Amino acid sequence: MSNDTYREMWEHLNLDLAAHDGLLSVLGKFYGDIYMSQQGRLQGMEYLDFVLSEVHGLRIKELQDAKAQGRKIIGTFCVFVPEELALALDAVQVGLCAGADAGREAAETLVPRNTCALIKSFIGFKLARLCPYTESCDLIVGETTCDGKKKAYEAFAEHAPMYVMEVPQTKTESARTLWKAEILRYMHKLEELTGKKITAEKLAKAITTVNARRRALQRLNALRAAVPAPISGRDVLLINQVCFYDDPVRFTGAINTLCDQLEERIKAGHGVAPASAPRVMLSGCPMAVPNWKLPYIIESSGAVIVGEESCIGTRNTRDMVDETGQTLEEMLDALADRYMKIDCACFTPNSERLDNIAGMVSDLKVDGVIQYALMFCQPYAHEGIKVEKRLTALGMPSMALETDYSMEDVEQLKTRVEAFLETLK
Repeated sequence: MSNDTYREMWEHLNLDLAAHDGLLSVLGKFYGDIYMSQQGRLQGMEYLDFVLSEVHGLRIKELQDAKAQGRKIIGTFCVFVPEELALALDAVQVGLCAGADAGREAAETLVPRNTCALIKSFIGFKLARLCPYTESCDLIVGETTCDGKKKAYEAFAEHAPMYVMEVPQTKTESARTLWKAEILRYMHKLEELTGKKITAEKLAKAITTVNARRRALQRLNALRAAVPAPISGRDVLLINQVCFYDDPVRFTGAINTLCDQLEERIKAGHGVAPASAPRVMLSGCPMAVPNWKLPYIIESSGAVIVGEESCIGTRNTRDMVDETGQTLEEMLDALADRYMKIDCACFTPNSERLDNIAGMVSDLKVDGVIQYALMFCQPYAHEGIKVEKRLTALGMPSMALETDYSMEDVEQLKTRVEAFLETLK
């Protein structure tokens, strides 16, 4: 990506150009070291490499062109925000920058230092004027999935157009009623923002579009059960990250093409790692772009990651929206039901998550599980104890790692990962 090509656009978005140039330079090298150095990558990954190379360039230009056509840009942090509603109103929904240690000092003027890195990151990107997605948004949608986010959104609302959806903390009938009301409230907010009305026809089309993307990602995840593993965990993490930024129809086509290549590779018995390589599953917190530290450590230590039990992984793709609804009301109920199936750690109790983890361990022929938690992320730290007990009962080796976005602990993490992998061998 040429910085000069998009400099006028970034300047119009009020980015700190010097700091942004520095960020892109660091990320370009980081990406090259972690991704382009891999051996035997599929040709289909070139599409993802291109998307990442243009994630602050061509994709932002597409958003600006959409805005010029009168379309609204909706920014989100969480898989609980129903993209189907935005698409049904011809809006564009995108994920926001939250995966790098950027603008930390500025963020700590709004939130405590002992706040998780993801929260400090999205605030830091905004205050340091580094995220063109945030600056492109007509509305940013938060959600009450943890206390840290809830309080951070109060401060963030002074700097960006915020809207917050209330996610229930249980899965009772009254919680389902609350969630359906929140979906309706959000729908009315989007209708007010866009000046349009959602119809059954438009919502049905949007549901089909998002479900198609989920099916492509489900197909990808199923292919990872092959031995030897046909694709690296780093590349699949990249795919899952890009799906929050890219046009959904274009992305779905690219992933299905990639899956065609994977099927040919599996038929030929080829893998990205030896069949004897330890097969590891990651479980826990999401990894937003460019949080690639731990997957790189794991795979450069001789293992291959075959599954991600996280919001940037199966939690985002596992469940479909029922497409049989005919009326708008039936479709809204289907949306409410689907999104209530998400097994986020905000729920209590959350036995579904333990069952889903057990299912993935079996389906993907996993040798060991690494639980990943961001420092100060209380929900996943608490659930980690239950997950470990469930895995122990299954006879599945596991370890828990807690880290942030800095690179200071890389050697320590590598030592622990290598020791764990040695026990799997």
